[in-house]
Amino acid sequence: MPAMSKSAVLVDARKIEIQEFALPEIGEDDGLLRVETTGVCGADWPVYTGEAFDRTPPPVILGHEIVGRVEKVGQKAAQRWGVKEGDRVCMEEYIRCSNCRQCLTGNYNVCENLIMLGHVSTHTDPPLWGGYSQYLYLDPRAILYKLHDSVPTEIAPLFLPMGNGVRWVQEDGQTRIGSTVVILGPGHQGIGCVVAAKEAGASNIIVTGLAADASRLEIAKDLGADHTIIVDKEDVVEKVTELTGGTMADTVVNVTAGAPQTVQQSIELAGQGGTVVLAGGSQTPRVDISTDMVRRKELTLKGVRGRRMREIKKAIQIIESGKYPLEKICTHRFSIEQTELALKTIGREGESEALAIAVTDM
Repeated sequence: MPAMSKSAVLVDARKIEIQEFALPEIGEDDGLLRVETTGVCGADWPVYTGEAFDRTPPPVILGHEIVGRVEKVGQKAAQRWGVKEGDRVCMEEYIRCSNCRQCLTGNYNVCENLIMLGHVSTHTDPPLWGGYSQYLYLDPRAILYKLHDSVPTEIAPLFLPMGNGVRWVQEDGQTRIGSTVVILGPGHQGIGCVVAAKEAGASNIIVTGLAADASRLEIAKDLGADHTIIVDKEDVVEKVTELTGGTMADTVVNVTAGAPQTVQQSIELAGQGGTVVLAGGSQTPRVDISTDMVRRKELTLKGVRGRRMREIKKAIQIIESGKYPLEKICTHRFSIEQTELALKTIGREGESEALAIAVTDM
């Protein structure tokens, strides 16, 4: 094992430097992960551009959709996590306190003292808290899941967006056999929702996107969507009315980012007694919605943040089953030295036709 870890560090807005850090000493209660691959999430983009420095100031190693092998692990930690050195695992991004009210009621994704991988300063000791790195420190409070060796590297990071889909569609969206589901946004989170809807038995899955998302919409169909709508060419409400015979959607999942107008659109797309799940960030302080429409339709509006253990476990089962051609989602892989290009690509300033992107130590 080497003594140092190569890492891509965000040192300022739109500025990544490749740095090396000494590997930490591991005790009885913690561990060290050799990172295999890390998915690039859209949430990394506003940090990279500096828009989110208020919550994640540099210097920081970004990346939280992490898959790797346990390099070193203390005896107590090994027993707690149920792993041994050499095991392949994927990781929750959440480091929860386990003591607050939210943790004690099972909602650790909104822990009152939450630490998130990929958002911890490199001034912390040890500094290895992000996935765009050769190694990652395993805090005693980390949550690990075993991942079968048969899962290809390129699809392995999908456990997180797939876990999100399971929660947003099945748990909070209450999708059932025969449901109509409308998913706004055909990114890898939205396509994770397509798979979750298919698994739940939805009979009519509709995905919306821009004309620029044509390739993504085709992949959504390959993964189980029944219909797609190009929002800059078609009236979404009229089209969903036509496709549902006027009953509209049982579940609407909004995973768009920076499109506050789609919140009201989501309400219009929901049918009587339907559920609207708001998963995407509008990036504005407020949006105008018709509360009368919410009342008349007796809608449930549900805001969501991430996922929890039970949804991750379901997502891993789906991935390991091989039932879906998930490799179609995975369009780009970059080396650690190319992390800046990976981030520009997720922000649509780098390579084109990207969907699910990963940084891999090649």
